Amino acid sequence: MHRRLPPLNALKAFEAAARHLSFTRAADELFVTQAAVSHQIKALEEFLSLKLFIRRNRTLLLTEEGQAYFLELKDIFKNLQDATERLLARGSKGAITVATPPSFASQWLVPRISKFSLAYPDIDVRLKAVDFDEGFLADDIDVAIYYGRGRWSGIQAEKLHTEFLTPLCSPSLFQGSKPLNSLADLKHHVLLHDSSRAIWKMWLKHFNVYGVNVNQGPVFSHSMMVMQAAALGQGIALGNSVLAKPELDAGRLIMPFEEKLESRDAYYLVCHEGQAEMGKIAAFRDWVMNLVQEEQAYV
Repeated sequence: MHRRLPPLNALKAFEAAARHLSFTRAADELFVTQAAVSHQIKALEEFLSLKLFIRRNRTLLLTEEGQAYFLELKDIFKNLQDATERLLARGSKGAITVATPPSFASQWLVPRISKFSLAYPDIDVRLKAVDFDEGFLADDIDVAIYYGRGRWSGIQAEKLHTEFLTPLCSPSLFQGSKPLNSLADLKHHVLLHDSSRAIWKMWLKHFNVYGVNVNQGPVFSHSMMVMQAAALGQGIALGNSVLAKPELDAGRLIMPFEEKLESRDAYYLVCHEGQAEMGKIAAFRDWVMNLVQEEQAYV
């Protein structure tokens, strides 16, 4: 048998207005206008063929029928809220699969992931270091880290750190026989490239550095390989400030120059559209974003 129920929005408006005995405060709570609340109440009264409120001057009172209906609805909305919270609590347990580029995993996420486990002992993290086809997020992945400009269809993306590009080298190379007193001195050294030579070309052009042979030097498939080669004194890397931080903090790499350029690309935390607020995904997202915000404050 078909059940004819009042519209949910009208019930929400009535419950809020009856609880506050105010259309204005109900509107504020529901993020709508007072006129919208009044319209919903009128529609509900017409649906029920009953008067729910008595309006006297600036005072709003419930009718006898309205009071009885409110007491019933109040318990129903409370039960709905409790059921939702229980469901979300269940969703905040179990395993979460996080896919990330290998360099970001080794340089940033892995050294910090134990903090997440301490904060959320009921969630087991499964890390997958993978290279992505841009814009494709497999169904078995809960959360991923993408590198790019944040424009991926059907995917919710949030930028992590603001990143900077700057030359990096080992202390031994800096103190070697070929000084690095100015950017022009880069022409005396091997340049190390991450994926392609385009980034070095762009960086040198921005700072008006000419005479450097960008078409020489090895090309590595992952940033962590570039950092390792630079730390071993094999050349000068154009480092990402986020990924290079562990090596800089440990003294394995140094910044020979002050010049740095904000990167147009960045790492993004991504998930399937509409899932950012769901249980364990929300927990991981909030943890990452709060940690990033703390770290960015010291950049």
